[in-house]
Amino acid sequence: MRTILWVLLLAALLLFAVTNWTPVELRIWDNIVLETRLPALVIVAFVAGLAPMWLLHRARVWNLKRRIASLESSVRTAAMAAPADTPIAATPVTATATASADPAPAGTPHPFGEPL
Repeated sequence: MRTILWVLLLAALLLFAVTNWTPVELRIWDNIVLETRLPALVIVAFVAGLAPMWLLHRARVWNLKRRIASLESSVRTAAMAAPADTPIAATPVTATATASADPAPAGTPHPFGEPL
């Protein structure tokens, strides 16, 4: 899809250049006059407008990639430095046959923490 768009853009630029191949005078100062073709002037103006924003975009992408790499590195080192998880000692639960709906007696701690 991207290639098709580039080909269409180049074809439109070529068509514009062929139909507008006229000399243009560009007065920079009183004594400096630049004579060029219209397509060259349009292309130079387009690049002059596009280049600063493209450079700003590339700088921002570079900065964000650098920050992401730094964060990933810090997470990786934190994960490597963390002590191995020690298994939690489970309290032995005795099987008691009660007729109540509560599976454990009132004084027995819940094996997975406090009940909700």
